[in-house]
Amino acid sequence: MAPRAPRTPSRPVGTVTRGTTNPNRLRRMDRWLAATHGAALRRSPAPVAVDLGYGASPWTAVELAAAAAYRRAPRARTVGIEIDPARVAAARPYEREGLTFRHGGFEVPVPGGPALIRARTSCGSTTRSRSPPCGSGCARGSPPAGCSSRAPATRSGRRHVWVALGPEGPRTVTFAARLGSLERPSDLAERLPKALIHRNVPGEPVHAFLRDFDRAWAAAAPYASYGARQRWIRAVRDVSADWPVLGGTSRWRQGEVTVRWEALAPRLG
Repeated sequence: MAPRAPRTPSRPVGTVTRGTTNPNRLRRMDRWLAATHGAALRRSPAPVAVDLGYGASPWTAVELAAAAAYRRAPRARTVGIEIDPARVAAARPYEREGLTFRHGGFEVPVPGGPALIRARTSCGSTTRSRSPPCGSGCARGSPPAGCSSRAPATRSGRRHVWVALGPEGPRTVTFAARLGSLERPSDLAERLPKALIHRNVPGEPVHAFLRDFDRAWAAAAPYASYGARQRWIRAVRDVSADWPVLGGTSRWRQGEVTVRWEALAPRLG
């Protein structure tokens, strides 16, 4: 007997959030998504990027569309999905070529499945790929570029930490900041997602990473005379000797550092 096709939910999966995200709050994540997953969008025969749960205003979906198109994946289409029908109706006037809005939730109502999902506050508190609702939506669409879940950025977007997810589970953790706003890298601890923020204690990997990063930052103090960016690059290069840091100088100079999830994952028990 052939297996049954998965049933499409009769109503959107999820709950309405406050949806109060300021313009440009997610700009650091957008730059990272465009740089890291732009190639996957370009290769896709039907490149679709989803802004899942864009909130009371459509700004984040508009900004994601611009980031995806800017020299990275000009054929990409962006779909903003919201569970509140009134928010979808309010966003319709902002539709244009390559940007549409749709009523839905974690079931991600995009025919054929998206190449990329950016899940916002609604999904940012979990990194368990098999725990609904976030993981179920990501796994159902099986986006080759993975899903991105975020912890809340500061209102200005100057400090931000997010987790990249794939159908198999968490892949990476990215720390990003406006470097002039940091006294030390561990200032970003307040932006950790819930799966990590309560593990930022001695004996846990995320605590050890931030401790080592602070030490590398202190050792790189002589580079501060060349600017915070050069000091950050040096500190990231030093900490990468002991931690699985991804990317290279082109990303580090943006005030980013991406680390493999398994290196920072909470210890069992």
